[in-house]
Amino acid sequence: MSAPPLSTSTPADGTFSDVAAAADALDARPGDDREHAGRNLISLVLYDVVVRIGWIFKTESVIMPAFLDMVAGPGWIRGCLLVVNRFGQSIPPALFARRLRKMPLKKHALVVWTLSMGLPFLALALVWGFVPQAHAHTWMAPLFLALYGVFSCCHGLNQISYSTLQGKLLPVRLRGRMLAVATFSGSGMAIVFAWWLMGAWLALPDGGFTYIFGFTGICFALAAAGALFIRETPDDAAKLSAPVAHPLRGAWDVLRHDANFRKLAVVVMLSAIGTVLFPHYQALARERLGLVGGNLMIWVIVQNAAVGTFGLLLGWIVEKRGERLGLRLAVFVNSLAPLTALAVDALGREEGARWFWLVFIPLGMTPISLKTMVGYTLEIAPDHDHPRYLSTLSLCLAVPFCFSPLVGWAVDVVGYERVFVGGAALIALASVLTFRLVEPRHGHAN
Repeated sequence: MSAPPLSTSTPADGTFSDVAAAADALDARPGDDREHAGRNLISLVLYDVVVRIGWIFKTESVIMPAFLDMVAGPGWIRGCLLVVNRFGQSIPPALFARRLRKMPLKKHALVVWTLSMGLPFLALALVWGFVPQAHAHTWMAPLFLALYGVFSCCHGLNQISYSTLQGKLLPVRLRGRMLAVATFSGSGMAIVFAWWLMGAWLALPDGGFTYIFGFTGICFALAAAGALFIRETPDDAAKLSAPVAHPLRGAWDVLRHDANFRKLAVVVMLSAIGTVLFPHYQALARERLGLVGGNLMIWVIVQNAAVGTFGLLLGWIVEKRGERLGLRLAVFVNSLAPLTALAVDALGREEGARWFWLVFIPLGMTPISLKTMVGYTLEIAPDHDHPRYLSTLSLCLAVPFCFSPLVGWAVDVVGYERVFVGGAALIALASVLTFRLVEPRHGHAN
């Protein structure tokens, strides 16, 4: 039995009663994958845990920019890291959405792209471990950005596969529970491994990046193997044979016909500025407070502890009150990170160095806000059209990252204060604009 049909575009008048009704119907649909929701919830949580363990060793807020600063230096090069990252997570998913929708088993895409995420890091580990580093500053930064670009493309394809599979396998009201359990468990295990391994590796003369990159790649490969245990049945032949628009035209159709998604797009683009600022926190700490080395481990542990705690809280809120409120709170907390960094820096070199770890508490909300954006998109999108909506979301997220090198240049020219205050104001505006979004689960806008 299939779910009640949904129109291919959501109403432009701001009422989502049909989407809300369909979402409620998804909670109990006999004869499909949602009969195995319990097993798949466990499988997806275990997958998330292993990915999170690998992810803590490559955080974009700490580890990746620290490595790039070591082999390069200027702020605009640090800013290029996020351009490469977001390009890979936006354009390839948009091009892949049509093919993904027509795949009978979405878990095959998840396995392939998760495994592919690990290969660039294994290559980096081999290069950093076995190639002489005496002149690494002349060639390592371009090589690193190129391989990181490959990873970012694979990660973007992984994310659209994972989110589409989650929308297919889990009822709406289990997704908040998934968010809470996966982030709390994954962050806890990641902290254990970081505390156990990262400190000793970072203390090595070469920064320990051979081990860090290698461990990350192995974790992603293990997660890919675990995804094989997900229980999924093939999609209906009728659904697979339905015509699908060209990727970019499909994204334009979503923005043109769905008034609520257009509002979400503005929220997403403004809130993404928080991620654009990611690489510059560790640079501020290094340049003004003299913090290096083992502090990186403390920061990633604090950030992941915050991810787990916020995920547990936001998961409960999403389950009880819906994705919109979760998104609003997540974006607001994101706006506190740059202000916290400036406040700690204002304490002076000695006190600022002692308390800089506080900055990474609000930064822990950033990955949760991305998950709530995906969760909200899954709820407002027609059930059969998740790949198109998710790829459109990724394209919207990419827009602010085009200015990332400019932000890095501005940090060097006008200083951290003006850049961070401006960023905080724009992110706070995104939180306010969530009041214009509807809550599809309740069928009203307030």
